[in-house]
Amino acid sequence: MSRGGVQGFQQDRLSQILAVRRVTQVQLASMVGVSPATVSKWRAGSQAPEREALERLASVVNVTPEWFTRPLSEKVSPPLFRSNASAHVAARAMLEARLEWAQDVAVALMEFVDYPELNLPMRRYSDPEEITYEDIELAAAECREMWRLGRVAVQDLALAVEGAGIIVIREETGVAQIEGLSAWSDAVGRPLVLLSADKDNGFRSRFDLAHELGHLILHRHVTHPNERERHNLLEKQAHRFAGAFLLPAETFSAEIKIPPTLDDLLLLKHRWGVSVAAMIMRLRALGLLDHDGAQVLFKRRSARWGAKAEPGDGDRKPEQPRLLRRTIDLLVDEGVMPRDAIPRHLGLSAGDIEMLAGLPEGYFRGKNNVIELARLKSAVAGTATVKGGSTVLPFRSTK
Repeated sequence: MSRGGVQGFQQDRLSQILAVRRVTQVQLASMVGVSPATVSKWRAGSQAPEREALERLASVVNVTPEWFTRPLSEKVSPPLFRSNASAHVAARAMLEARLEWAQDVAVALMEFVDYPELNLPMRRYSDPEEITYEDIELAAAECREMWRLGRVAVQDLALAVEGAGIIVIREETGVAQIEGLSAWSDAVGRPLVLLSADKDNGFRSRFDLAHELGHLILHRHVTHPNERERHNLLEKQAHRFAGAFLLPAETFSAEIKIPPTLDDLLLLKHRWGVSVAAMIMRLRALGLLDHDGAQVLFKRRSARWGAKAEPGDGDRKPEQPRLLRRTIDLLVDEGVMPRDAIPRHLGLSAGDIEMLAGLPEGYFRGKNNVIELARLKSAVAGTATVKGGSTVLPFRSTK
């Protein structure tokens, strides 16, 4: 029970901001001008900051003071991280907190708009050992069928994923070792995916998104493992799903000349939007290459191009998420909320919202084109009301 200070201070918000800004309690105390013991008491909930201290705290971490009094939404499901190395503990905490901020933004916007209906294959595996390769292939094929993608190359995977009701965030994280993470949110009734934008490689970004899609479909009900071997199994299954989804067995295999050369695969790379390395792994999964044949190609690839880079990596720009960005565009365009009122309504800085929603830098100070994706709720119309300190103006429903 907190004693004194601002009523309703949410100590979990303080833990969240420490993770996102990647500062220690001692560093934060110095920035705010209080003792480390005081910050510890705030974080433990035994004491709340006085109004002046709260204003200084909010200023140094770039949120509104009122944000610290907002109850947290229900936590997202524990994300699966590509790297579970102990060296990345702080990075994982930061990324999970950023995903929770994205959830907060999505929850706040959901009051005004209807997101696309969730459209995903449902699987209820509780043990990854029961998931067979055939199960993975069937799940990938079912997902393509539900999304009406046929068996050809997916032109824009981010658009397809968001059209199926998944919220995608792509931002620079400063953590090159972790390409992405995903989690289910009960608060918005759908999953969220956060992709790292640190590497400007559209081929890898597409595979990362398909990998996270595999986790969401296959592993929703699987207890997240601590053991390295079990963790690696889940990663291997998500990789297998990504390959099956992006490179459907029938059509992709029909285009392969056996034995394939690196030059053959390089020609297919741009049409399918998948790296040569991923195509080699897919050929191995389909049995069109045996272990030795795949190893030979990987060795030749490394000798010609190096361990990581491939020719043409910069030719395909990463696909950009649109759902949150267009939702905010829609609110502004329909006069639901003034552009500069949105950061106040959400409680976060303009810069944080721009990054989370994929908005251009300076969006809340300028103008931009509006393209509709989300739909305004038909129930919201007529008399103006006040929501979270910002006026909601009457508007015509777009339904």
